[in-house]
Amino acid sequence: MAPDLFLQRIAGNLSRMDKIINPAPFYLLLSVCCCQVLAQAPEQPQTYGIGRTATAAEIAAWDIDIKPDGKALPPGSGTVAEGEAIYVAQCAVCHGKEGGGGPNDRLVVHSAEEPFPDASNEDTWRHRTIGNYWPYATTVFDYIRRSMPMNLPGSLQADEVYALTAYLLHLNHIVPADAELDANTLAQVEMPARHRFVPDDRHKYQEVH
Repeated sequence: MAPDLFLQRIAGNLSRMDKIINPAPFYLLLSVCCCQVLAQAPEQPQTYGIGRTATAAEIAAWDIDIKPDGKALPPGSGTVAEGEAIYVAQCAVCHGKEGGGGPNDRLVVHSAEEPFPDASNEDTWRHRTIGNYWPYATTVFDYIRRSMPMNLPGSLQADEVYALTAYLLHLNHIVPADAELDANTLAQVEMPARHRFVPDDRHKYQEVH
């Protein structure tokens, strides 16, 4: 009899048998059978022959996160005007004319006075834009660089990402029309919603207050 069928029969009968006799010997027998089944199992290999160790260059290509203070921003620069041309060609199909929304999210506030999204509104996510919700301008750069355009993420050069960031910040009334952003000037941009976010100071992330 196959070991698995044998174990199933024993397990199925124990609930009835333990009412009339001491079930301890049967549990012992069940343990012995389990040990035999495990002993017959093939030893697990150290490796499975899938993939390889990533090279330093491959790791570096993915290690591109930008800190809120601008640390790790790459060399390069871009203007609002340059960003507009790139946006029309690469972004408008998803996010609409001038970031007003399309098949995907709206990126731009309706006006400079648009308030921080109301968390009590079940549709609050629809009102989250770069201009009234994002706390750091450097996050705009980081997100575009690694995730956009959706059909070819990571394909934009640093100058193009700076330009797109400048254009979107301008549409959100944060930088002027003649702005040119680079690693230094982008890190200095103060976002309207910056004060809405605070560091998580819970002890080891275990305390809620």
